[in-house]
Amino acid sequence: MDMMANLALGFSVALSPFTLMLAVAGCFLGTIIGALPGLGPSNGVAILIPLTFTMGLDATSALVLMTSVYYGAMYGGRISSILLNIPGDEPALMTTLDGYPMAKQGRAGDALVLSGVASFVGAFLATIGLMLLAPMLARVAYLFGPAEYFALYLLAFCTLGGMASNNQAKAALASCIGLGIAMIGVDSSSGLPRLTGGNLHLYDGIDFLVAIVGLFAIAEIFFFIESHGKGSSLGVKLDKVRIPWRDIAATKWTMLRASGVGFVAGILPGAGASLGSFLAYMSEKSIAGPKGGFGTGVAKGVAAPEAGNNSAAGGALVPMLTLGVPGSGTTAVLLALLMTLNITPGPTLFTDRPEVVWGLIASLLIANVVLLLMNVPMVKIFVKVLMVPPWVLLPGVTMISFVGIYSLSGSYFDLLLMVGFGLLGYILRKLDIPTVPIILGILLGGKMEDALRRAMVLSDGDFAFLFSTPIAIGLWIAAIAGFVAPMFLRGVLKKPQAVTD
Repeated sequence: MDMMANLALGFSVALSPFTLMLAVAGCFLGTIIGALPGLGPSNGVAILIPLTFTMGLDATSALVLMTSVYYGAMYGGRISSILLNIPGDEPALMTTLDGYPMAKQGRAGDALVLSGVASFVGAFLATIGLMLLAPMLARVAYLFGPAEYFALYLLAFCTLGGMASNNQAKAALASCIGLGIAMIGVDSSSGLPRLTGGNLHLYDGIDFLVAIVGLFAIAEIFFFIESHGKGSSLGVKLDKVRIPWRDIAATKWTMLRASGVGFVAGILPGAGASLGSFLAYMSEKSIAGPKGGFGTGVAKGVAAPEAGNNSAAGGALVPMLTLGVPGSGTTAVLLALLMTLNITPGPTLFTDRPEVVWGLIASLLIANVVLLLMNVPMVKIFVKVLMVPPWVLLPGVTMISFVGIYSLSGSYFDLLLMVGFGLLGYILRKLDIPTVPIILGILLGGKMEDALRRAMVLSDGDFAFLFSTPIAIGLWIAAIAGFVAPMFLRGVLKKPQAVTD
């Protein structure tokens, strides 16, 4: 009954005309961003975060807008995968394996509508799972002390960093850079400045959003400048779009199974939607066997990864809301938004700010319906976005970034800092060093340091205290496994590529 009462509270927030308008706008923008190859949900949310401050949105409205963009981008990623054989983002990679062959068979419309329905099923079931599981996990989080939280933050670095790069050493280096940036400012314990170089602007530390917008949005602009504005004005042909009822009926169990697999993958810190779509595709391929025809353009090969990656996106919100640990790169960006809005994710969020949590959950349910309605009849409009050249889009991104950051702080220094982070992001991407662990370091560095200090105070400086409880030991083991496992998983993850041959 508590859950129903909380959900009623959420809908009372989410069904206001203004919030509904934000959800629709977020879904539309998110789908466009997701459809554009290369941008993806992390960049999309980072680019549009300054817009929330320019518009002066309150916490609930800002969160509704950004999570609608997040879900919309997850939906949109499939469009270029199916029509161009270019995934809009990494989780949409698996959709290319059967989506593009379906398009070459003259069934592009069927593949787009089927993938839209599968995305709806995956995201809807994940939101139901979020409603059921998050409050229970929040109660478990009350058992956590400083030793457990330190191990939990370490787990987030090991898993999210490990999955974000093809090289563990580069992921570790990126995490250290992020932790170093988090140390900039005045030490809360001693009152002494650290790593400021005597610059007074740095005494308050570095704002998360300045770093995020620089590393994601401004770095993307540098790549645009490098390409001299050339690029993807792509001609796309799409025939008549109809609803493939037979394919939808034939894949209903595939969608349900893939949603379950994706949700579990999403809950694991760092696993994210990429692993969710991969596991969903591979499990369905195993069930179907060689006669299933996976890789040749079968409906199940489109439905499974789309249900899996959208379900994982919902699952990734569970650790973010209950423990304050992001489950994916995009939820790391959303976590920064929450912290900037003075909302502290964790177990107390469900009791202190129920209107935020349940308003968000209700908005996710509404956004899913909006996305399904958009992505079936309006799919031709989104396809046309793929033909818009980047020299039209990127100047808008630049303007939003600069106006948004300036409206946030009113500081010219922050604008310079944002450009500096953009340059850093450009260089790091050239060197194939992931930027997500840097964001994680900036976000969690202060909390991790605080947990370590409290653990040392409680234990009188005994480091064995960090391994003193079964929960802490379990998290340490999971962290080591999470750092090592990607070395073996990458070899397996590359195998599906051969299916396209």
